[in-house]
Amino acid sequence: MSESKNTLTVHLKIWRKNRGDDSGQMVDYTVSDVSPDSSFLEMLDVLNEELTKKGEIPLEFDSDCREGICGTCGLVINGIAHSPQHAIATCQLHMRHFTDGATITVEPFRAKAFIPIKDLVVDRSSFDRIISKGGYVTANTGSAPDAHALLIPKENSDLAMDAASCIGCGACVAACPNASASLFVAAKVSQYALQPQGRAEAGKRVMEMVAKMDEEGFGNCSNHGECEAVCPKEITIGNIARMKREFLKAALLSK
Repeated sequence: MSESKNTLTVHLKIWRKNRGDDSGQMVDYTVSDVSPDSSFLEMLDVLNEELTKKGEIPLEFDSDCREGICGTCGLVINGIAHSPQHAIATCQLHMRHFTDGATITVEPFRAKAFIPIKDLVVDRSSFDRIISKGGYVTANTGSAPDAHALLIPKENSDLAMDAASCIGCGACVAACPNASASLFVAAKVSQYALQPQGRAEAGKRVMEMVAKMDEEGFGNCSNHGECEAVCPKEITIGNIARMKREFLKAALLSK
């Protein structure tokens, strides 16, 4: 019996675009001797080493922590934002999930509000501008109180922590047919709306963040649920419902 092959060969179709160019194109590459235990980004690192040796321009892609924490990485792999695997960021995807000789399509996150920069890198600073409109608490809450001084229902604290786990990667936008940022904004609204420290500015927060989301060019939510399906932190669309309730309440009280 022959020994099983311990490495993979993969064929890549990668979107490449030069800085300042309006157009881009898919370019074919083949990477051999890929360890099944390597991550997807490590495989791209190997590709870049080969391109550098050939005197070609390396592929540009975003990454930082490579632990699924920072939300920097973000690729569309075989048509799915982040990964065909459930609830992981691109950096957590390993090559063992692909078969030897597989063809893999790699594209950037595409949305009107995510401006292409180069290759797989897009400008997601629109998220930062949305956060600047209310993704924080400005009220002076004083020094840290005793652990049980401020009673918060466990259900609320659990839901707030779930919402706060959003890493702002933008997969929800890339997956949504409307390129809506509703799941991202809803997560940031929810994490404060569910806590007493955030209630003082709840109305102002939701009104201004939603207005900024619209201004940035994101689409409207039509409940497709694609955002929830690709979220690496499994943020649920129940947060969008909460955001809409908060928005309606604030709109009525402002009249």
